[in-house]
Order: sequence, then structure tokens, then C-alpha cells
Amino acid sequence: MRRWTTGQISRQRNISVRTLRYYDQIGLLCPSEKDEHGRRYYSEEDLFTLEKITLLKSLALPLEEIAQMLNKVSYREVLIAHHNYLQEQLISLQTSIANTASLINMIDLEGSLSWERVSSLVKQAQSVPKRWKDYFHEDELAFLQKSLPALESSDRLTQQYVSLLRRIEWCLDNSIAPQSSQGLEIANQLIQLSNETFGGNQDLADKFWEVRKLPAEESGLYPITEEVLSFVEQSIAYAEQRNKNLPNIHARTNNKKKNPSIENF
Repeated sequence: MRRWTTGQISRQRNISVRTLRYYDQIGLLCPSEKDEHGRRYYSEEDLFTLEKITLLKSLALPLEEIAQMLNKVSYREVLIAHHNYLQEQLISLQTSIANTASLINMIDLEGSLSWERVSSLVKQAQSVPKRWKDYFHEDELAFLQKSLPALESSDRLTQQYVSLLRRIEWCLDNSIAPQSSQGLEIANQLIQLSNETFGGNQDLADKFWEVRKLPAEESGLYPITEEVLSFVEQSIAYAEQRNKNLPNIHARTNNKKKNPSIENF
């Protein structure tokens, strides 16, 4: 049977000799063997007990509680509890990563952020549920959750939307109308992105757009100003009208080539 000294356990498990001796002193973990010289030896079973203690400590349990439950729970039950704890920590870490990515994208959108702006957005994220989900059926929601850009994401689609929003803000700051060449270019890119996002489902796109126009406190979505929303609507209407007229223009051009005298009609 293998056995380990206090020093060996200290080095292997990165636990101080002082801590191991304290566990022995309070009866939490006593070495199973002692030789005639008083040297303590830990058995394999002792090592499993030490692992249980370490895992239970990671759950922020005091040593008194650990001592009471140490022999009442199996190693498997301790592992399950530790697994659940790690899942909670993972969710918390993922949330922190998402919030950090959101702030990065917000800076990309707005150029800079005041502390008041950051504070209000963080409070909103913590207190406002994503109520936009309530407006959609389960099948629609399942599709949207996979396809919609997310502020906390850095994928290609999200970055394209962020870039277009910044361009719209620039147009507004420079008094450039939605019915301009810049507005037309932005609108055509938005239409293309919308088709990609909603899979060509125009009804779903229109439905989401109506939710998008709701106040942020009602939808839980990233707040976009009315001026930006209005620019989007006007520029897309302008682009759609231009695109409708294109076939007629091409048709008239072709007819003129076939019958030049039409110009004098």
C-alpha cells in the first residue's frame, strides 16, 4: 500500500505543511499512519478526503461545516456540487465577457462613453429583461436567437451593423439626407444584411422592425435614437423606390435603342 508524507502531499497538492498540520490538529484530516518516530503518513483514502475538503472549500464553506458533512456525502456528490458551482462561475464569467464586448462595441458605435452612459447601460442590462422575445412565437424566437446580431458578439454580421450605424450617425451629424447617394448606399447594405439576418422572410423582418422601434425600456434592446430609426426608414423607402424604377428605366432605354424616333414622340 502506498503512503505519502506530509511534505510529499504539500508539494503534490500545493498545500502548505502548516495547513495540513492544522487539519490534523482540528481532526478534519488525520494521517492514517504514524511510524515509531512519529512521522505521519497519508493513505490513498486520505488523499480522497483531502480532495473532498478542497472541493468543499471552493464552495466557500467554512471548515466547521465541512467537518460536519465530510463523512455524510460521497465523493461523487461533492464532485456534482463542485460541477454546479463551476457552471455558475462559467455563466458569471461569460456574462462579464459579454458585457465587456458590449462596451467595446458601444465605444465603436458612439466614439466614446461617459461613465453615466456606461452606468445606465449596465443597470439596464441587469434590470430590463429582453422583452422583445415576448412579441414572437416559439419558432420565430428560435430562429431570431440564432440569427440576430448581438452587441456582445464580435462576429462579422454584428460588426457590419455597427459600422452602418456609425455611418448613419455620421450622416446625421453632417446633415446628409437619407435620400442621398450615401443614404442609398447605406440602405442597400441594410437590405442585404436584413435578407441575410432574416433568411429572406420579409414578414419576420417587418415584425422585428416594429419591435425595434419600441422604447429600449420596453424592448430591452440596445437603445437607438429616433433620428437614426427615421433615417433608416426613409433611406430604405428611397432605395426601394429607386429599385422599382430601375426595370422601367432599363425598358425605356432598350426601346429607345430599338426605335430612336421615340424621343420625339
